[in-house]
Amino acid sequence: MSEVVEKNGAGTAAQLILELLPEPVILVQGREGEAPEIAYGNQAAREVFRIELAGAPLGAALRRPEVLEAIEGALEVGGSAEVAFETIGVQPRFWRAFARPLVSEVRGLRQLVVMLRDETDARRTERMRADFLANASHELRTPLASLAGFVETLRTHAKDDPEARDKFLGIMAQQATRMARLVDDLLSLSRIELNEHIAPSGKVDLARTVQDVSDAIRPLTAERQVTIAIEPSPGVGSVTGDRDQLVQVIQNLVDNAVKYTPPGGKVSVTLQAVANLEGARAPSRAGFGLSLLSPDTGEAQAYVVLRVTDAGPGIARQHLPRLSERFYRVEGQRSGGTGLGLAIVKHVVNRHRGGLTVESAEGEGSTFSVYLPAAVPSS
Repeated sequence: MSEVVEKNGAGTAAQLILELLPEPVILVQGREGEAPEIAYGNQAAREVFRIELAGAPLGAALRRPEVLEAIEGALEVGGSAEVAFETIGVQPRFWRAFARPLVSEVRGLRQLVVMLRDETDARRTERMRADFLANASHELRTPLASLAGFVETLRTHAKDDPEARDKFLGIMAQQATRMARLVDDLLSLSRIELNEHIAPSGKVDLARTVQDVSDAIRPLTAERQVTIAIEPSPGVGSVTGDRDQLVQVIQNLVDNAVKYTPPGGKVSVTLQAVANLEGARAPSRAGFGLSLLSPDTGEAQAYVVLRVTDAGPGIARQHLPRLSERFYRVEGQRSGGTGLGLAIVKHVVNRHRGGLTVESAEGEGSTFSVYLPAAVPSS
């Protein structure tokens, strides 16, 4: 390390402490007129930069000009600095660097401790919040503007025209219903996110729940002339879950499948028991598939897989990664929904410590698969 952290054995303890810190810390040193170099980097720093840090020039690790300028300036005057920057890669990351002088100048050698704080999650959360507010405002503004326009029309020349009045009132009722659905979905999503960290502990008969949902939406399937075929495989038992939330998951997936399936078509709902995570993730058909959510677990766990397959137009590959984003809709495919259905599905499945995948191709329909931990049989 450096001569500062090697005095009287105290350096050994200090270095051990630094090695255990979860955030990257580096020691920068330099003399006047010389380029600064890195004297030490803890384990977190070595994992981030993936180079041999000791003795490396500062620019080999921190390549952003604004960061180098701030640290070199602080080193020159023996002061402090703070600078935010972004690293570009497969996934951009946002950092904030804090530079503090370690000790007074020793034999012309100046030293700074630089700590890096990863602010990626905070930035993404803030961006998601801003996008969410903007999208929600946009979704509400459209029906509100429509309602305001028809109200104004009914207050003027249309108030004495029964035919026009009935037509406008019907449209206004549709817009009010649309806003009510949006508000209900927003509240539902908020409640789910509030308890997302608490895994449910109940037992749910998934086959019975699927049948109940199918019975409940029979008016919709009759109207659209679509058949729902439920195919439970032998050995499918209960899952660990919250029945009301799983009803939401099944209903959103089946509703979407029915809406996109042409008249006379069939929506297939299958249930399958699998022994492990690999079996749960296995594709159900040839074509392009993508995982939208995967459980973060290394435990051996049996799952029950629910697959909903429609006979719709399919989804182009580039749209698949964004399907579970709030308000995201595939261009040219309007289901009349709020754009929150798959976001609700994803958050409910995440609370249940399960996974969500999609398999689709243009002209070949879509299959959405949810896999949930199988309940442990009662002894």
